[in-house]
Amino acid sequence: MSGLLALLDDVAGIAKVAAASVDDVMGQAAKAGAKAAGALIDDAAVTPKYLHGFEASRELPLVWRIAKGSLKNKLLYLLPIGLLLSNFAPWAITPLLMLGGAYLCFEGAEKVAHLFTKHDHHADQPEDLPQDPAHLEEEKATGAIKTDLILSAEIMTIALAEIPPSSFAMEAATLATVAVGITVLVYGSVGLIVKADDIGLSMAKNATFATTRSVGRGIVKAMPGFLKMLLIVGTAAMLWVGGSIVIHGLDVLGFTLPEHIIHDISHAAGEAVGTAQGAVQWITKATLDGLFGLALGLVLIPVATKILFPAWRTLRGR
Repeated sequence: MSGLLALLDDVAGIAKVAAASVDDVMGQAAKAGAKAAGALIDDAAVTPKYLHGFEASRELPLVWRIAKGSLKNKLLYLLPIGLLLSNFAPWAITPLLMLGGAYLCFEGAEKVAHLFTKHDHHADQPEDLPQDPAHLEEEKATGAIKTDLILSAEIMTIALAEIPPSSFAMEAATLATVAVGITVLVYGSVGLIVKADDIGLSMAKNATFATTRSVGRGIVKAMPGFLKMLLIVGTAAMLWVGGSIVIHGLDVLGFTLPEHIIHDISHAAGEAVGTAQGAVQWITKATLDGLFGLALGLVLIPVATKILFPAWRTLRGR
């Protein structure tokens, strides 16, 4: 009996350790995932455009297909690469993070620039696309998964940088938790977004109560404006996160001036108000980080479009 009690005590101790480990993994994953919010918002904002033009019955299957591709990107490719970098080349994480941040700045600035420049709206018309629905779906899914790979790389790198020093297994478990959690969050949100108008239309037509029908009509009317707002929020988040990543990376590499200037301005703005100093400091810093990201992105647009992209096409033999 004493041996059995000792065994049960050992099992209870192991269970407590396991529960503590799970709590640690979940806590670290939540903290690391929160830091990737900007890229996450952009991921959710970008994906719906790949679903435009499909029948309603194909929207959710296509979302599911892209979500599976996203999970494959994170777990099979990015997670092992991230763990290898963390354990064998940690010095490379900051430059890679900055590279990803610069890409976010470029993408955000390009979206802003398109608001002020004329561009051809006819290139994406349906007649220029393959007419076979299966071929079009394959093309759209492939493009979405490729875009997701870039955004997922940024998310995973940000998450990796936020994980405190720990064992290889803990880092792997935390990154896997971040990968699954963010994928579910992003593509669950995308699924709701793309079906919201159908849900609203069904409520408006079939609901029993007048209030419910009114809510349904409100959803249908609100969705175009909501999608535009999501695009704006996603762009602002890209510039904010990208700019803050690059600024922090410069500080880590010894170029401390931008970080110090933004810190001093934010601190002064907080001191200038009587209340909510922390909120004012955060808003000021986020705004300045975003403006820095916009300026960097505008500089990168001609570099990318005139030099990097043509060079890449040449290397690929096009």
